[in-house]
Amino acid sequence: MGGANFPDPAIIRTTDGWHLFSTNANVGGKLVHVQRGFTADWKSFTLRKGVDALPNLPSWVDPKNPRVWAPDVVRISDGTFVMYYTAAYKAKTNLHCLGFATANKITDPFVDSSTTPWICPTARGGAIDVAGFTDETNGNARYVVYKIDGNAIGHGGSCGNTVAPIVPTPIMLQRVAANGHTLIGGPTQILTNIASDGPYVEAPSLTYMNGKYVLFFSSQCYMTTGYDVEYAIADKITGPYKRSGTVFKTGTLGLSAPGGLDVAINGDHAIFHGFVHRFATLPLPSTSHKGKGNDHDDDDDVHHDPDKFSFDEKHCKNFETKADCKKRNYQKVRAAYVVTLSMEKGVVKATL
Repeated sequence: MGGANFPDPAIIRTTDGWHLFSTNANVGGKLVHVQRGFTADWKSFTLRKGVDALPNLPSWVDPKNPRVWAPDVVRISDGTFVMYYTAAYKAKTNLHCLGFATANKITDPFVDSSTTPWICPTARGGAIDVAGFTDETNGNARYVVYKIDGNAIGHGGSCGNTVAPIVPTPIMLQRVAANGHTLIGGPTQILTNIASDGPYVEAPSLTYMNGKYVLFFSSQCYMTTGYDVEYAIADKITGPYKRSGTVFKTGTLGLSAPGGLDVAINGDHAIFHGFVHRFATLPLPSTSHKGKGNDHDDDDDVHHDPDKFSFDEKHCKNFETKADCKKRNYQKVRAAYVVTLSMEKGVVKATL
């Protein structure tokens, strides 16, 4: 998408193609809460530059620094759409909470008129990274998965949570009604951070492959090269989930700190992100830009001195212009890459 920063993309298929949504970004000096993208063929992607899918925020969101992250969109049985999202809580601005918004058509602005957060365990650090899942093997029962953001109240260190005592950052499973948002019962913990995860686990995405429930998640601090995409497998949706391997790590496609995998179809298309290395090209024909993690970019901060940049045109073939390439090589760009997932004998593989 022309080198645009497009963090945390969610993907949903409709009759006209695939619609993408992403974390907030400054676009032309304007803060867009939820960005939009589109692809008709899963090969070329278009950024709806400056178009905000969630133009108006509810009253519970911090108006000064809303930090709207990691949207996910689902279609419910009546043909309308629900967007799940994360935003900063006005009552406790260091924390994030979860909300939902609705739209009659996928291209309509989503609306959330709530006065309180949808899900917000403030005593445990709030919540982020909510994603929907429909269990087609169980009467199309609907669920969401999300992360309790314990590192937001951590005691310091990498991403706020590597100084003892380490605060839990569990992944929760919550049943919802057919409307996509009425909560049914309480949440169930299906995974939590262990010592090898560093500060947290986050960015959950649930799918069903080869008769198994597969939970993708990221671990380690998103700002380090240890950030990755791992997966855990279960026979039942409520678990227990067995950690089973790593799908992406630093070095994949020349990226650093890949994470935040989002599954578009059970066992099929998926998208993930990684920081683009200096001089990195975007090698796939289908590329967009995203990032998923606890600390998300709210703007396109420049980190290197352009005057010291040794410009090489060959590294810019996938950008719209040389100038855009030169600019983006100094920014926190997390590029999204499309893959196809498969699982054989309990091992998940990703192919381009």
